Amino acid sequence: PEIIKAVFEKYHPQVVFHAAAYKHVPMLEHFPYEALRVNISGTLCVAKFAGIYDAERFVLISTDKAVNPSSIMGASKRVCELFLHTLSNQGSYKTLFTSVRFGNVLGSRGSVIPTFNRQIESGGPVTITDAAMTRYFMSIPEAVNLILHAACLTKGDDIYMLKMGEVVGIVELAERMIRMRGLGPNIDIPIKYTGI
Repeated sequence: PEIIKAVFEKYHPQVVFHAAAYKHVPMLEHFPYEALRVNISGTLCVAKFAGIYDAERFVLISTDKAVNPSSIMGASKRVCELFLHTLSNQGSYKTLFTSVRFGNVLGSRGSVIPTFNRQIESGGPVTITDAAMTRYFMSIPEAVNLILHAACLTKGDDIYMLKMGEVVGIVELAERMIRMRGLGPNIDIPIKYTGI
Protein backbone atom coordinates (compact mmCIF):
# COMPACT_ATOMS: atom_id res chain seq x y z
CA PRO A 1 0.00 0.00 0.00
CA GLU A 2 2.82 2.48 0.71
CA ILE A 3 4.25 2.20 -2.82
CA ILE A 4 0.79 2.68 -4.37
CA LYS A 5 0.15 5.64 -2.06
CA ALA A 6 3.48 7.20 -3.08
CA VAL A 7 2.60 6.87 -6.78
CA PHE A 8 -0.78 8.55 -6.28
CA GLU A 9 0.78 11.24 -4.08
CA LYS A 10 3.44 12.06 -6.68
CA TYR A 11 1.46 11.81 -9.93
CA HIS A 12 -2.23 12.36 -9.02
CA PRO A 13 -3.48 10.37 -12.05
CA GLN A 14 -6.75 11.46 -13.63
CA VAL A 15 -7.56 8.04 -15.07
CA VAL A 16 -6.47 4.69 -13.62
CA PHE A 17 -6.53 1.56 -15.78
CA HIS A 18 -6.20 -1.32 -13.33
CA ALA A 19 -5.02 -4.33 -15.33
CA ALA A 20 -2.80 -6.01 -12.72
CA ALA A 21 -4.07 -9.47 -11.82
CA TYR A 22 -3.23 -13.13 -11.79
CA LYS A 23 -5.30 -14.59 -14.63
CA HIS A 24 -3.99 -18.16 -14.83
CA VAL A 25 -7.04 -20.27 -13.93
CA PRO A 26 -5.32 -23.59 -13.01
CA MET A 27 -2.58 -21.82 -11.02
CA LEU A 28 -5.14 -19.96 -8.92
CA GLU A 29 -7.04 -23.18 -8.28
CA HIS A 30 -3.84 -24.48 -6.66
CA PHE A 31 -3.05 -21.20 -4.86
CA PRO A 32 -6.40 -19.52 -4.07
CA TYR A 33 -4.77 -17.28 -1.48
CA GLU A 34 -2.89 -15.55 -4.31
CA ALA A 35 -6.20 -14.70 -6.02
CA LEU A 36 -7.31 -13.07 -2.77
CA ARG A 37 -3.99 -11.31 -2.18
CA VAL A 38 -3.31 -10.03 -5.69
CA ASN A 39 -6.64 -9.80 -7.49
CA ILE A 40 -8.91 -8.71 -4.65
CA SER A 41 -6.59 -6.95 -2.18
CA GLY A 42 -4.64 -5.32 -5.02
CA THR A 43 -7.80 -3.96 -6.61
CA LEU A 44 -9.10 -2.79 -3.24
CA CYS A 45 -5.84 -0.94 -2.55
CA VAL A 46 -5.54 0.78 -5.95
CA ALA A 47 -9.26 1.68 -6.11
CA LYS A 48 -9.25 3.21 -2.64
CA PHE A 49 -6.20 5.35 -3.42
CA ALA A 50 -7.83 6.41 -6.71
CA GLY A 51 -10.76 7.63 -4.63
CA ILE A 52 -8.67 9.25 -1.91
CA TYR A 53 -6.55 11.13 -4.48
CA ASP A 54 -9.60 12.16 -6.56
CA ALA A 55 -8.82 10.31 -9.78
CA GLU A 56 -11.64 11.16 -12.20
CA ARG A 57 -12.06 7.58 -13.43
CA PHE A 58 -11.00 4.07 -12.45
CA VAL A 59 -11.33 1.27 -15.02
CA LEU A 60 -10.98 -2.32 -13.82
CA ILE A 61 -9.93 -4.79 -16.49
CA SER A 62 -12.18 -7.70 -15.59
CA THR A 63 -13.04 -10.92 -17.43
CA ASP A 64 -15.96 -12.77 -18.96
CA LYS A 65 -15.10 -15.46 -16.37
CA ALA A 66 -16.68 -13.17 -13.73
CA VAL A 67 -20.12 -14.11 -15.11
CA ASN A 68 -21.45 -16.95 -12.94
CA PRO A 69 -17.85 -17.79 -11.98
CA SER A 70 -16.80 -21.43 -11.91
CA SER A 71 -13.15 -20.79 -10.98
CA ILE A 72 -11.24 -18.97 -8.24
CA MET A 73 -9.94 -16.53 -10.85
CA GLY A 74 -13.42 -15.66 -12.14
CA ALA A 75 -14.78 -15.39 -8.59
CA SER A 76 -11.92 -13.10 -7.55
CA LYS A 77 -12.61 -10.76 -10.47
CA ARG A 78 -16.35 -10.80 -9.69
CA VAL A 79 -15.56 -9.77 -6.11
CA CYS A 80 -13.52 -6.87 -7.55
CA GLU A 81 -16.50 -5.78 -9.68
CA LEU A 82 -18.77 -5.92 -6.63
CA PHE A 83 -16.24 -3.94 -4.61
CA LEU A 84 -16.29 -1.17 -7.26
CA HIS A 85 -20.10 -1.27 -7.19
CA THR A 86 -19.96 -0.68 -3.42
CA LEU A 87 -17.46 2.19 -3.78
CA SER A 88 -19.67 3.77 -6.45
CA ASN A 89 -22.76 3.64 -4.26
CA GLN A 90 -21.37 4.68 -0.90
CA GLY A 91 -20.66 8.21 -2.15
CA SER A 92 -17.32 8.65 -0.36
CA TYR A 93 -15.37 9.44 -3.54
CA LYS A 94 -15.78 11.59 -6.65
CA THR A 95 -14.09 8.88 -8.74
CA LEU A 96 -16.22 7.14 -11.39
CA PHE A 97 -15.57 3.40 -11.00
CA THR A 98 -16.23 1.06 -13.92
CA SER A 99 -15.33 -2.46 -15.09
CA VAL A 100 -14.62 -3.89 -18.53
CA ARG A 101 -15.12 -7.61 -19.16
CA PHE A 102 -12.89 -9.20 -21.78
CA GLY A 103 -13.01 -12.43 -23.66
CA ASN A 104 -9.90 -13.97 -25.19
CA VAL A 105 -7.67 -11.26 -26.68
CA LEU A 106 -5.93 -12.61 -29.78
CA GLY A 107 -2.18 -12.13 -29.60
CA SER A 108 -2.12 -11.40 -25.87
CA ARG A 109 -0.06 -13.39 -23.38
CA GLY A 110 -3.21 -15.02 -22.01
CA SER A 111 -4.61 -16.05 -25.39
CA VAL A 112 -5.12 -19.71 -26.18
CA ILE A 113 -3.67 -19.23 -29.69
CA PRO A 114 0.02 -18.92 -28.67
CA THR A 115 -0.45 -21.85 -26.28
CA PHE A 116 -1.84 -24.04 -29.06
CA ASN A 117 0.96 -22.89 -31.41
CA ARG A 118 3.62 -23.92 -28.87
CA GLN A 119 1.93 -27.26 -28.27
CA ILE A 120 1.65 -27.99 -32.01
CA GLU A 121 5.28 -26.95 -32.64
CA SER A 122 6.45 -29.35 -29.93
CA GLY A 123 4.47 -32.25 -31.42
CA GLY A 124 1.51 -32.10 -29.04
CA PRO A 125 -0.61 -32.84 -27.34
CA VAL A 126 -2.87 -29.84 -27.68
CA THR A 127 -4.59 -29.56 -24.31
CA ILE A 128 -8.22 -28.55 -23.94
CA THR A 129 -10.10 -28.57 -20.66
CA ASP A 130 -13.38 -29.90 -22.04
CA ALA A 131 -14.79 -30.82 -25.48
CA ALA A 132 -17.71 -28.42 -24.93
CA MET A 133 -15.42 -25.45 -24.08
CA THR A 134 -16.06 -22.28 -26.08
CA ARG A 135 -14.51 -18.80 -26.20
CA TYR A 136 -15.24 -15.36 -27.55
CA PHE A 137 -12.32 -13.66 -29.25
CA MET A 138 -11.36 -10.02 -29.75
CA SER A 139 -8.36 -8.32 -31.29
CA ILE A 140 -5.94 -6.11 -29.35
CA PRO A 141 -7.28 -2.95 -31.09
CA GLU A 142 -10.84 -3.96 -30.14
CA ALA A 143 -9.73 -4.50 -26.53
CA VAL A 144 -8.00 -1.10 -26.36
CA ASN A 145 -11.02 0.56 -27.96
CA LEU A 146 -13.31 -1.03 -25.36
CA ILE A 147 -11.16 0.19 -22.48
CA LEU A 148 -11.01 3.74 -23.83
CA HIS A 149 -14.74 3.82 -24.48
CA ALA A 150 -15.43 2.56 -20.96
CA ALA A 151 -13.23 5.30 -19.51
CA CYS A 152 -14.91 8.00 -21.59
CA LEU A 153 -18.53 6.87 -21.36
CA THR A 154 -18.82 5.72 -17.77
CA LYS A 155 -21.15 7.52 -15.40
CA GLY A 156 -19.82 5.27 -12.62
CA ASP A 157 -20.94 1.82 -11.47
CA ASP A 158 -20.92 0.33 -14.99
CA ILE A 159 -19.76 -2.97 -16.45
CA TYR A 160 -18.86 -2.85 -20.14
CA MET A 161 -18.61 -5.80 -22.49
CA LEU A 162 -17.69 -5.90 -26.16
CA LYS A 163 -20.22 -7.44 -28.49
CA MET A 164 -17.90 -10.18 -29.67
CA GLY A 165 -20.00 -11.95 -32.27
CA GLU A 166 -20.11 -15.70 -32.47
CA VAL A 167 -18.69 -18.01 -29.86
CA VAL A 168 -15.94 -20.34 -31.13
CA GLY A 169 -15.61 -23.97 -30.07
CA ILE A 170 -12.10 -24.57 -28.73
CA VAL A 171 -11.89 -28.08 -30.22
CA GLU A 172 -12.79 -26.67 -33.64
CA LEU A 173 -10.15 -23.94 -33.20
CA ALA A 174 -7.47 -26.47 -32.21
CA GLU A 175 -8.33 -28.75 -35.14
CA ARG A 176 -8.17 -25.82 -37.60
CA MET A 177 -4.79 -24.72 -36.27
CA ILE A 178 -3.43 -28.27 -36.61
CA ARG A 179 -4.80 -28.61 -40.18
CA MET A 180 -3.33 -25.20 -41.15
CA ARG A 181 0.09 -26.79 -40.65
CA GLY A 182 -0.76 -29.70 -42.92
CA LEU A 183 -1.18 -32.08 -39.97
CA GLY A 184 -4.04 -34.26 -38.85
CA PRO A 185 -5.82 -33.71 -35.53
CA ASN A 186 -5.52 -36.83 -33.37
CA ILE A 187 -3.36 -38.38 -36.11
CA ASP A 188 -0.19 -36.27 -36.15
CA ILE A 189 -1.03 -34.09 -33.16
CA PRO A 190 -3.08 -35.57 -30.33
CA ILE A 191 -5.76 -33.56 -28.57
CA LYS A 192 -5.90 -34.22 -24.84
CA TYR A 193 -8.77 -33.25 -22.52
CA THR A 194 -7.52 -32.20 -19.11
CA GLY A 195 -10.79 -31.48 -17.30
CA ILE A 196 -12.25 -28.17 -16.19
